[in-house]
Amino acid sequence: MSSETGQPGERIAKVIARAGLASRREAEAWIAAGRVSVNGSAISSPARNVTAADAVAVDGKPLPVRERTRLFLHHKPRGRVTSHADPGGRPTVFAALPKGLPRLISVGRLDLDTEGLLLLTNDGGLARALELPATGWLRRYRVRARGRVEQAALDRLRRGVTIDGMRYGPIEATVDRVQGGNLWLTVAIREGKNREVKNVLGHLGLAVNRLIRVSFGPFRLGELPPGAIEEVRTRALRDQLGERLAALAGADFAGPRIERAAAATASEAPRQARPNGRGEPAREGRPPRHRGRQGGAEPQQAAAKRKPRDSERIGEPERARREKRRRRRSARRPRR
Repeated sequence: MSSETGQPGERIAKVIARAGLASRREAEAWIAAGRVSVNGSAISSPARNVTAADAVAVDGKPLPVRERTRLFLHHKPRGRVTSHADPGGRPTVFAALPKGLPRLISVGRLDLDTEGLLLLTNDGGLARALELPATGWLRRYRVRARGRVEQAALDRLRRGVTIDGMRYGPIEATVDRVQGGNLWLTVAIREGKNREVKNVLGHLGLAVNRLIRVSFGPFRLGELPPGAIEEVRTRALRDQLGERLAALAGADFAGPRIERAAAATASEAPRQARPNGRGEPAREGRPPRHRGRQGGAEPQQAAAKRKPRDSERIGEPERARREKRRRRRSARRPRR
């Protein structure tokens, strides 16, 4: 029985989304384009419920067997579009993923120049549930912006703000440090409106020049290298969602896990994610940096990446102060 219509079965767009083929919105567009059929007859309206007894096909191919609900953490680099295809030919997030993964869709989007944590799932119902503002999961960002702002002005954002007729909900923002003409801030939002962080900080006179999402709800970026992907264990995912959210998403944790022919190399293999349960990033106050993996699990390609310079990790002013202290200590040492 559908909770949306009171009729047997579920909306067909919802069924297609849960099969991992597309989001519900994309599925509705496929239906309008005549690409979806039920029991051999093409349909043109998504206002239809189907049951397990109905044969649903997309482009003449039956829906795949529904796999168990899976969630992946991906470190989106700058310069990639959160899309399966881009008309302008720009590189996309999904084209760069390792082979052997199920068809994934994103939980929301990150702008072209935004980097950091992007949640990917094979379950369109889960993606939709996590995108809903009512879910209330905190999304935390590290932000570098040019300009100056008083903490008092940032504190007023906790009451929400209206900009050009658009109402933004409560926002938590703090200044972490000053770096030359830039500020590093931590910003936390719950709604995730389009370009929300940039628009709100721009309203305060700050020009955002780097934006890194470091956590989404209980899942954090940590030090996952750019471009890497790791899977959340089924038990951890079930625990973090809880019964209410899992029911809202229609998540299936008992279904099969379909093994695909993987052409991925060892350096592309997804690792298991360990959420921190608090929705907070590791090492607050610093932008994420590359890391090595422990226990010999570090791929050679990732291990070969350069370590960040001190000026990138701690800031040029702090690096200069440390160097000055080091020279003073060296000068005080007695010569033999």
